[in-house]
Amino acid sequence: MEKKMTEGTPWKQILVFSLPVFVGLLLQQLYNTVDTIVVGNFASEAALSAVGTSGTLTFLFLAIANGFSAGAGVLTSQYFGAGRNDEMRKTAAVSVTLLMLMGVIATVFGIAVSSPTMKYLLAVPDGFRDIAVTYFSIYCLGLIFQFGYNIVASLLRSVGDSKASMYFLLIASVVNIGLDLLFVAVFKMGAAGAAIATDISQALSCIAAFVYMYRKFPAFRFERKDFKLDKAIIGQIARVGFPVTLQQMIAGLGIVFIQRAVNGYGQAMTASFTVGSRIEMYAQMPLNAFYMALATFVGQNIGAGKIDRVKKGAMQTIMLSLIVTAVIAVGILIFADQLIGLFGVSGQAMEYCREHIRVTVLAFVLQCVYLPLFGVFQGAGDGFAITRTAAVALGIRVLTTYTLCYLPIFGYRIVWWNMVFGFTGGFIITWIHYLRGTWQHKGIVQKKEAAPMKLGTAEMEA
Repeated sequence: MEKKMTEGTPWKQILVFSLPVFVGLLLQQLYNTVDTIVVGNFASEAALSAVGTSGTLTFLFLAIANGFSAGAGVLTSQYFGAGRNDEMRKTAAVSVTLLMLMGVIATVFGIAVSSPTMKYLLAVPDGFRDIAVTYFSIYCLGLIFQFGYNIVASLLRSVGDSKASMYFLLIASVVNIGLDLLFVAVFKMGAAGAAIATDISQALSCIAAFVYMYRKFPAFRFERKDFKLDKAIIGQIARVGFPVTLQQMIAGLGIVFIQRAVNGYGQAMTASFTVGSRIEMYAQMPLNAFYMALATFVGQNIGAGKIDRVKKGAMQTIMLSLIVTAVIAVGILIFADQLIGLFGVSGQAMEYCREHIRVTVLAFVLQCVYLPLFGVFQGAGDGFAITRTAAVALGIRVLTTYTLCYLPIFGYRIVWWNMVFGFTGGFIITWIHYLRGTWQHKGIVQKKEAAPMKLGTAEMEA
C-alpha cells in the first residue's frame, strides 16, 4: 500500500522517500562506473579515455529520457494528489507510448551521428577516437531500454513507490559487473565489451520494471487501446518535461564543450577528468535524490492545494542537503587517493585528479543549498525556471573555461574551477526565483473530489 505525501512531517517523508531513490541512482551510475573501473584496470588508458569521452554524449540521451519522464511523473503525481484517477491512468499510458517511441528514435540517431560527433564536436584525438565511436554506437543499442525504465520508474515514484526501481537496478548492476568482468577481463573485448554488458543490464532493469508495474498496480495495467499519442496529454507532458529536458541537455552540451577543452590538454588529463567526473556524480547523488523526492512531494501537495506545506518541505530539504553534503565532502577529502586508485590511474593523471576533486568539494557546498529547490519548481510545473538557471550556470562554466585558462592563476585548472563560478550563478538565480514565488501558480492540476482508486494491492489512502 502506497500513501500520499500530503500529511505528516515533511522532512521525514522526504528523507524516507529519497533513500531508495538515492540507492537507485547509485546503482544506475554503477553501469558507467563499473565500465570505467574494469576498462581502466583490464584494458588500456586509451580505452578508459574513450569510455569517459562517450559519457558526455550518453548524458544527452539520458537527459531526454529523464526530462520527459519527469514531466509525466509531475502530471501523474498532481493528478494523484488531486484525486483525479482517470486522468492519471490516461496520462501514464500516453507517457509510456511516447517514451518508448523516443527510445527507438534515439537509438537510430545516436548510431548515425556517433562518428562525426566524436571527430568534429568533441575533437577526440586519433589515438582513441575509433574506440570511442565503437563504444558509443553499441551503447546506443540499449537506449530503448533506458527510456523504458525511466518512464516506469517515474510513474512509480509519482504514486509514492520509490523502492521498486532500486531492486530492479540492484539485480541489473550485479549482472553488469559480472558481464563487464567476463567481456573485458576474460574475453579481452575492451570498451566494446563494456558497452554490451551495459546494454544487457539495462534491458533486464527495463523488463523487470514493466512486469512489476503491471502486476502490482491495477491502475497501470494498460491495454493495447490505451497506447495512443494523445496530443493534449503530450502537450501537458511537454510543458513540464521539455524545460527539464532542455535544462539537462544544456548541461550536457556545456559538458561537451568543457570535455573538448579537457581533451586539448592530452590523454592524461582526459583520463583524469573521466575519473574526477565519476567521483563528482557519486557526490551529487544525494542532492539529486532529494531533488527528485521533493518534486514528488511538491507535485502531490500542489495538487492538494497545500502551498505552505510545500515551502516547509523545501526548507527542511535544504537542511538535509547541507548535512549530507558536509559528510560527503569530508569523506572525499580523507579518502581521495583511495577513490582515485580504484580506477587504475597513476602518475600525472592521478595528480590532476587530486586537484580536481578538492575543487569539487568546494563547488558542492554551493550547489547543495540551491539544487533541491529545482524539485520545488519541477513539482509545481515551473520547469523553465530550472532551464534558465542551467543555461546561466553552464554559460558561466563554458565562458570561464575558455577565457580564464589564459590567466596564470588558473591555466588548465579552470576545467575544475569553472564549477565554482557556475554554481555561484546558479545559487543566486535560483533563490531569487524561489523568493519571488511565481512558481506557486504554475500547477496544471487542481484538486477535485474523486473516488479512491486501487493503485496497489490495497486502496490508496491519504
